[in-house]
Amino acid sequence: MQNICESEGLKTTTDSQLVSLAQQGSERAFAELMRRHSNSMMQVAVGILHDTQEAEDELQNAWWKAWQHIDGFAGDSRFTTWLTRIVMNQCLMRLRQTRRARFLYMDAPAPGEERVTFELRDAGATPEEALGRREVRDLMRREIARIPPLLRHALVLREVNQLPMPEVAGQLGISIAAAKSRLLRARHELRHRLEKYCGQMGAATLTA
Repeated sequence: MQNICESEGLKTTTDSQLVSLAQQGSERAFAELMRRHSNSMMQVAVGILHDTQEAEDELQNAWWKAWQHIDGFAGDSRFTTWLTRIVMNQCLMRLRQTRRARFLYMDAPAPGEERVTFELRDAGATPEEALGRREVRDLMRREIARIPPLLRHALVLREVNQLPMPEVAGQLGISIAAAKSRLLRARHELRHRLEKYCGQMGAATLTA
């Protein structure tokens, strides 16, 4: 069954069958799910964030989480319902982070109060912080270089060169769904490689 579904018949396979194959480790089955539902999930993300680039970023994060937790999908609801919840949660987290990052004008007086001016400390990095950042960058470069070329090229084109996914797919000579699947695997590989440094350099290493 798996060999048949991962050939030309994969496009006619039902979502539930594809999910079952993905739970068995089939990346091609998951890539087909991405191909089928990317447009509708993108509409959900844009509807929440009202920004195409942010929506695309969070949709990629949602796809990664879906692949990471595909074994947890029990089939109690449709796959699209489960996936929509993941996309919505990612977008809502993005909104919460954006709200926390709003500027606070410290010298703006409240009604009935005198104007108070705050002296803010220099935001520039200390020598120790600058050294730490250089070490993290060097570590990232080394570990990216160790990722298998098939995955590394997708990661570099998207995350380093900041190319849009259609252009990434074009340069790799594969479909957009396949490029997204390869990018998810590359991110997983990089994160796995970086996790061993958490104890030495702190968990912030993974998000630097």
